[in-house]
This record gives sequence, C-alpha cells and structure tokens, in this order.
Amino acid sequence: MIKNTKTFISLVAIAITYLSSVSVAQEQGSIGVVEMPAVNNSAAFKEVKKRLGRWEGMMRQSISDRDIPVSYELKLTSGGNTIVETLVEDGIEMLSTYTDKGGELVVTHYCSLGTEPIFKVAEMSDGALTVRLDEKANSFHAGHDSYVTEMKWVFDADDPNVLVNTGKIHMEGEVVENYAKLTRVN
Repeated sequence: MIKNTKTFISLVAIAITYLSSVSVAQEQGSIGVVEMPAVNNSAAFKEVKKRLGRWEGMMRQSISDRDIPVSYELKLTSGGNTIVETLVEDGIEMLSTYTDKGGELVVTHYCSLGTEPIFKVAEMSDGALTVRLDEKANSFHAGHDSYVTEMKWVFDADDPNVLVNTGKIHMEGEVVENYAKLTRVN
C-alpha cells in the first residue's frame, strides 16, 4: 500500500511540474522555441474582452415584432490577438471575429444573410461600444444586398452580468433593428 501511495505522490508531482511548465510557457508567449511578440490591444479590443464568456437572452426583431432566443459565446484565441464570437439567433449559428489591425479594432461578421460585413469603431465609452460598417472595406448596395450595418453593446451600469445588444440591418432596401437583453451564464 505504501508503494502505491508513493507512486501516486510521484504521479501528482510529475503532473504539477508539467502543468507549471505549461503555464509558464503560455505566460512567456512562446510556441515551442518561437517567442511570440507581446500583445498590445487597443482600448476597444479590451472593451470587447469584458464580454468573454457565454451570454443568453431574448432578442426583439423589429421586422417581425416578436422575441427569439439568442446566445453569444466569446473566446480569446490566437495568443490573445483575436476574440471569436459564436452567436446563435433562433437556432441559426453565426460567427464574428474581433482583432486589432494597425492599432484599431476590426470586426468581421459572418452572417446568415450570406454577407461578411467588416466594421470599425464608431463610438466607445466605459461599458459601451458601437461599431459601424466600414464603407472602405465593404461594397454592399443598400437596395440589393442584405447586411448588418451597426452593432452596439452596452453593459448594465448596475450589473456587469447584464448586456444589451442592438443591431441595424439593411434588408432588401429597408433598415430593421434588433434589440437583445443578455445575461452572462458563465
């Protein structure tokens, strides 16, 4: 029995040593022997990082005047350089990425409308961020294409686990709006 206990303690020591070395390697920002550059994120990227985790709620569509279930999950990836957001609206999954380019936040939304609009920061304050379509990076035609034109996130001042998301979408020449109230679930 003592031999098994010693074996167990040895295995635990090996596991702790391994996990410690993995954590150090991640903190040092290296992949194998390749040292990664330090991440220097924009203020807007840091604002989005506050939303990391899983959020659930209901979204009101102005086009249908009904509520639909929504969920958002935001994860940090690529050595801290990109945030990937998986959003599900009424069972339809979409993806958005948030990354800095030239010191500015760039958002690309892979939409179920079949478009991939690119956004830049329009307004930002503590707890709020609005991105609007980057006209230079997109070539959509408002009369023919359907695409998201604006997204805004606002934290509840009294509860950081409550978030309001609004969006504006060009749908066949008309602007429709969505409003969602979300609660952090992890």
